[in-house]
Amino acid sequence: MSCYFLKLFYALLLLLLHAAGSILGFNSLPNSPEIKCIESERQALLNFTHGLIDGYGMLSTWRDDDTNRDCCKWKGIQCNNQTGHVETLHLCGQATQYLIGEINISSLISLENIEHLDLSYNDFEGSHIPELMGSFTNLRYLNLSDSLFGGSIPSDLGKLTHLLSLDLGNNYLLQGQIPYQLGNLTHLQYLDLSGNYLDGELPYQLGNLSQLRYLDLGWNSFSGALPFQVGNLPLLHTLGLGDNFDVKSKDAEWLTNLSSLTKLKLSSLHNLSSSHHWQQMISKLIPNLRELRLFDCSLSDTNIQSLFYSPSNFSTALTILDLSSNKLTSSTFQLLSNFSLNLQELYLGHNNIVLSSPLCPNFPSLVILDLSYNNLTSSVFQGGFNFSSKLQNLYLGNCSLTDRSFLMSSSFNMSSSSSLVSLDLSSNLLKSSTIFYWLFNSTTNLHNLVLYNNMLEGPIPDGFGKVMNSLEVLDLSGNKLQGEIPSFFGNMCALQSLDLSNNKLKGEISSFFQNSSWCNRYIFKGLDLSYNRLTGMLPKSIGLLSELEDLYLAGNSLEGDVTESHLSNFSKLEMLSLSENSLSLKLVPSWVPPFQLEYLVIRSCKLGPTFPSWLKTQSSLSVLDISDNGINDSVPDWFWNNLQYMRDLNMSFNYLIGVIPNISVKLPMRPSIILNSNQFEGKIPSFLLQASELILSENNFSDMFSFLCDQSTAAYLATLDVSHNQIKGQLPDCWKSVKQLVFLDLSSNKLSGKIPMSMGALVNMEALVLRNNGLMGELPSSLKNCSSLFMLDLSENMLSGPIPSWIGESMHQLIILNMRGNHLSGNLPIHLCYLKRIQLLDLSRNNLSSGIPSCLKNLTAMSEQTINSSDTMSLIYRNGNTYVVVNGDIFGGYTLDITWMWKGVERGFKDPELELKSIDLSCNNLMGEIPKEVGYLLGLVSLNLSRNNLSGEIPSQIGNLGSLESLDLSRNHISGRIPSSLSEIDDLGKLDLSHNSLSGRIPSGRHFETFEASSFEGNIDLCGEQLNKTCPGDGDQTTEEGQEPPVKGDDSVFYEGLYMSLGIGYFTGFWGLLGPLLLWRPWRIAYIRFLNRLTDYVYVWLW
Repeated sequence: MSCYFLKLFYALLLLLLHAAGSILGFNSLPNSPEIKCIESERQALLNFTHGLIDGYGMLSTWRDDDTNRDCCKWKGIQCNNQTGHVETLHLCGQATQYLIGEINISSLISLENIEHLDLSYNDFEGSHIPELMGSFTNLRYLNLSDSLFGGSIPSDLGKLTHLLSLDLGNNYLLQGQIPYQLGNLTHLQYLDLSGNYLDGELPYQLGNLSQLRYLDLGWNSFSGALPFQVGNLPLLHTLGLGDNFDVKSKDAEWLTNLSSLTKLKLSSLHNLSSSHHWQQMISKLIPNLRELRLFDCSLSDTNIQSLFYSPSNFSTALTILDLSSNKLTSSTFQLLSNFSLNLQELYLGHNNIVLSSPLCPNFPSLVILDLSYNNLTSSVFQGGFNFSSKLQNLYLGNCSLTDRSFLMSSSFNMSSSSSLVSLDLSSNLLKSSTIFYWLFNSTTNLHNLVLYNNMLEGPIPDGFGKVMNSLEVLDLSGNKLQGEIPSFFGNMCALQSLDLSNNKLKGEISSFFQNSSWCNRYIFKGLDLSYNRLTGMLPKSIGLLSELEDLYLAGNSLEGDVTESHLSNFSKLEMLSLSENSLSLKLVPSWVPPFQLEYLVIRSCKLGPTFPSWLKTQSSLSVLDISDNGINDSVPDWFWNNLQYMRDLNMSFNYLIGVIPNISVKLPMRPSIILNSNQFEGKIPSFLLQASELILSENNFSDMFSFLCDQSTAAYLATLDVSHNQIKGQLPDCWKSVKQLVFLDLSSNKLSGKIPMSMGALVNMEALVLRNNGLMGELPSSLKNCSSLFMLDLSENMLSGPIPSWIGESMHQLIILNMRGNHLSGNLPIHLCYLKRIQLLDLSRNNLSSGIPSCLKNLTAMSEQTINSSDTMSLIYRNGNTYVVVNGDIFGGYTLDITWMWKGVERGFKDPELELKSIDLSCNNLMGEIPKEVGYLLGLVSLNLSRNNLSGEIPSQIGNLGSLESLDLSRNHISGRIPSSLSEIDDLGKLDLSHNSLSGRIPSGRHFETFEASSFEGNIDLCGEQLNKTCPGDGDQTTEEGQEPPVKGDDSVFYEGLYMSLGIGYFTGFWGLLGPLLLWRPWRIAYIRFLNRLTDYVYVWLW
């Protein structure tokens, strides 16, 4: 993130100052006592570590003991040789080594002489930067980038007037506006605020930073005009801007006066494409630029032509050009290939480039080329792709490439590229082995090959291992490869990572390990064979791969035992996945593994019946899934104390028993904790409030009061499912402590009393399920604050009072509203017609009265025969599950569980795609006529108005409901005839009009005759075949006169015999099989009923 050269300059400056001090005699004399750190500063540093988790030894030397009391010798600390004051605190993390937890920078306030503070690349979980940071007035260098700091930028940073470098980039959680006080930092040379949620206008005081060399404000949400004037920031050599700035002509003039500018990065400036002045000014800058990035700026070919209008304008200095995510075509690609003689990196991904002829680009200096997410159809490589002699990385993912793109004719002669090191052909349309033979003839030194998510079929060619022996990383996952796994992979001596997951490979897994020399065993780090068709027992020879870090074997048909002898040789193992096999993990309880796992997923294996005690040794686990393992045991206390790094914990579908202790462990990673379908009991411990997702359904928990009301605040808990437990008593009235909740399910418990007012504080909530409890009273008015709800299920309680009008007025996002089985009374409020997204509406079994409002036609989602599923799914689902976003992180896994009356039977739907549109107002006291406006609800699948006091006739418009599958109007006072339009609804499988006052003939036609008599009984004046009751006038039938036989023609005897044979065959085949169904009514009706029931069964089974 930070400018490398600036850091290097600063480090050399400190070194020179130190050397000068030595020369001038400022350092301690040889005989003087050694300067040690000051005690108050040592204590401050120790206090700073409180609340941090150091799992990777960054603070291993920070010990409070007699052997290491001198903090000046601690890692990351530098002290002044004269005074002993701490001047440098450098705790920059790395990808595999970083600090975790909430940080307390205020504890460092006594370090008054600190000049260099670097806490970048750590995980501080949204900790705020304190205002007290302005007290470190001697700071020259401050780097808090890439560390997940949250809150706003403190204005007191403007007091650090000696600051030369300030880096707050890529924290993602920083929000609010840039404080204008930063304009006081007049000595500042480096400022990076990119990659955050900062918004608002830029303060004009930033123009005071005349010494600034580096400024990056990209990847935020700024708006308004740029505050800079001509003459501001004259020394700037790197500039990054983005988002919704209103670029104006005067800004372009300021830009072109930046004579030192060598790097320009503009992102998501969508009005750049329409600003002629800006394009003109950028064009003037290009001859001096070394790096130009115009990412996602809606640029067209015309815009690029105006920037690079002639070869002389194409900078000889320009080495990096990024035009990704624009609207460019092959014209731009051709333009750049003519001028870009010195380009080393070219990024054109996510454009509209279509190349359908062989490529002969001219990029002699190119090292990296990215054309991913374009359309490179036909035979673009047939003529021989003219690889640059220096090209090392080529990205062609998602380019619609087919086998034809890589065909080689008999006359094809292509010189192999020795420079190409990395090739990405993922997510294309490759099927055959053509690509492999093209690779054999086109590359000689390939290290990384990515071919995942294609359609490759058949076996991997035998020659692959010999020809591609320089490969280090190979990814062939997500294809349709067949046959056995070739043993030559173990003979590719440079191979370090192999991914063959999600294919159709088969055979004994033992042969893969036993038939190879494994000359690469000392460098081989990653193996993924998951989700294939491998069989057999895991061989102990797998231990040959002693350097393995990642091993994935899930989703095969492996069997047998896995013992410590299989795993004891893996001292570096970090990731292990054995899920969905028939494996039994028989590990000695006292076994101490030689590895420290971060990821262990062994779902649906046989780990039980006792809890695996060897997990006690695994203190670095961040993902643990031991669900469905037959564990019938209590969970030891040490396990709950060992969750400090946990991000995902799944122990569901076991037989875990006992009480979870309420310990004081910290869970800084905001884990997802899934413990459903066990036998846990007692109180829900409050430490679980630190989770982001908590699934505790189908257990025996009995109390959640202390869980919510012990003064703790759940800053990140977004999903809470405690359904199907034994929780008794009233709902706690302390929901403000979990105000981040998005999904709350307390259904099927023994809750009583009223819904508390504090539940209205859950303003982010999207699903509230309180079904099947004993809740009473009226709905609290505070719930109207929950305007983001898409699902509200209060069914099967004892709620009373009217349906509040604010449900329709405030909850415009509702898709599911279920209040079935309560004591609600009063009218149906017309405000329910404001629910334009509603698809499932159930108010049945209440005491509602008055009429059905005619505004039903306003229910937009019900009125559409098809659902805009992308909109609905984007609201509810991510990768098949519900998801939530909390402070920039995505959490998922909650399964929507909907209980619905379907064709008279209560059924449960798990994660329905919400194609079922239903209205159920049955079992109330509704009066009046069925409004004709119901005919506007063209997408309605189920309508139940039974057991009310409805009168009048069935509106003929009901025949417009072509999607209707179930209609129940039984036990009302409906009169008149059954509209014939009902018989035209092809999908109508369930019809109940019984016990009304209907009269006349039951309509015939299509499948209407298949409905049984029970669908019409209780209507005295109704007649028809379904009721075996004749209607007046049924005896008057007329017969047609016979027709004279046709005159025989002059056909030959042959044709007479032929036609006679055809007639006999037709008669025998048709009338023998289908004739009885057509002529004999009982058979016909029975057959069609069978088809209806079969259709219903298949429909429900698929759901």
